[in-house]
Amino acid sequence: MKMNENWIPIGRLDDIPRQGARVVVTSAGDIAVFRTADDEVFALADRCPHKGGPLSQGIVHGKRVACPLHDWKINLDTGLAAAPDEGCAARYPVRVADGQVSLSLMPEQGCPGR
Repeated sequence: MKMNENWIPIGRLDDIPRQGARVVVTSAGDIAVFRTADDEVFALADRCPHKGGPLSQGIVHGKRVACPLHDWKINLDTGLAAAPDEGCAARYPVRVADGQVSLSLMPEQGCPGR
């Protein structure tokens, strides 16, 4: 993860339900912040690469979220759609310190493996 000083606090880890998400509204678009059953936190643009469905409304299982529109599986750690589907949702750096979740509005560069 690239370090930057533009971290913004968005709430406490407990504010995000396990296997759920919260949406952060930004000038660059909505960002979905996900929490896994193991308390890992990931942030993706809240748009499925397929048809723009709201990923924040999908079901989280493991380190993937299923888009509520067409059931595409998106990897939370890479933003990549699971095969055979293709596409990528922009990823955003997120960190948790002392139970406080912070988000960087600087998206990670590109999609891995592309």
